[in-house]
Order: sequence, then structure tokens, then C-alpha cells
Amino acid sequence: MGVINYDFEVTSPISPARLFKALVLEGDKVYPRAAPHAIKSVELQEDGKLGSIVKINFVEGLPFQYVKHKIEGHDKDNFSYNYSLIEGGPLGDKIEKISYENKFVAAADGESVCKSLMKFYTVGDYVITEDEIKAHIGRTEGVYKAIEAYLLANPHVCN
Repeated sequence: MGVINYDFEVTSPISPARLFKALVLEGDKVYPRAAPHAIKSVELQEDGKLGSIVKINFVEGLPFQYVKHKIEGHDKDNFSYNYSLIEGGPLGDKIEKISYENKFVAAADGESVCKSLMKFYTVGDYVITEDEIKAHIGRTEGVYKAIEAYLLANPHVCN
């Protein structure tokens, strides 16, 4: 097994507190509303605390039916959220899991930056390619940007 680390950042006009609330604390409600073209539902298995499983079900016609995330930790006061993609989606038989360490930090004029460290745990000798990583980030950013657009269009949500 190998581990490949990949850092990336996404900027947003939304404040860190509001993004954190939408993506982490109220994601089960926000994701399907913000991205109905991609996300059918979000199921929180257990109580949302450490070790809980979040299942995201995708609409028919997408390459993946679902993904399962395991909550590794979150800190409401510092707007950080760590989880691992443990089942479904892009994992297949070549990637054991993908871990994410996300932190939302303040930027100029009330905006924010999501700083993310992704760790790809590969199976056997498999070496993940830059194109595979970029494709995964593209899918992740697509949902992120849909939620951002939803929050901009609905200023009363997640305040």
C-alpha cells in the first residue's frame, strides 16, 4: 500500500462559519437542495460524532451510485473537518480509502479559503496518476461550487 498526499485550496465568497455549517453541520439537508442534479440524498448513520458514517446517494446516470464517508473529527470553533471516503465512488479495487483534512479560514472581505489535504491510500503497487487526482478534485469542487451558489442565492440558509 502506498500513500499519496495532495494539497489543494478553493476560495469562496462565503464566510468560513457559513460554509462549515452548510458543508458539515447541515450537509444532509443542504447537499440535495444545492446539487439536485447530482445528489439524491444524504444519510447520517449513527449520531454524527466521531466514527459515524455519512452515505451520499447520487442520482441515476452518474458514474457512481453512492459514497460513504467516515467522520474522523471536526472542530466547530476552528472550522475544521476530517473524514475518510471508505466505500463507493472512485475507490474501486485500486484505492483503499481517501482521507481529507479540511480547514475553512477567513480571507479578505468576509471570504474564505478551504485548505484541504487529501491522502490517497492505494492498494498494492498501484500508483494513482495526476489525472485521476485532478478528476477526483474536479468532482469534489463541482459539489462545493454548487453549494456555494446555493448559499449565495439563499442568504437566509445556514446563518
